[in-house]
Amino acid sequence: MNFYNNLVEATNDLMKRGYTENLSLGGDTVDDKDKNIQMIADDFEIDEFHRFEGASNPDDMSIVYAVTSRRYNLKGIIVNAYGAYADDSSSAIEAKLHHHQVSQNLHGQDRPTV
Repeated sequence: MNFYNNLVEATNDLMKRGYTENLSLGGDTVDDKDKNIQMIADDFEIDEFHRFEGASNPDDMSIVYAVTSRRYNLKGIIVNAYGAYADDSSSAIEAKLHHHQVSQNLHGQDRPTV
């Protein structure tokens, strides 16, 4: 796994590695608005993720996810706020993004709660 100093560095490198779609959380789906695709939790896999804190404010946190969808033949990036500013997604999407595979790579107090 690669390690990055900031969100911009991570997204730029992921794009160079083929994660070109700009994905967003749509409540109970992950959306590729350019291709008019709405994926449910079973439609994608999380390949890697990277967590960042704001330089001036530890509450300014985000996670970038590199995801692949075999069903839709795409690779993309989801950037989501973490902590107090996290997106309010459905339980299925939230469980996928905060799955033990992701959570175990975070330190104790950083682990999301579902």
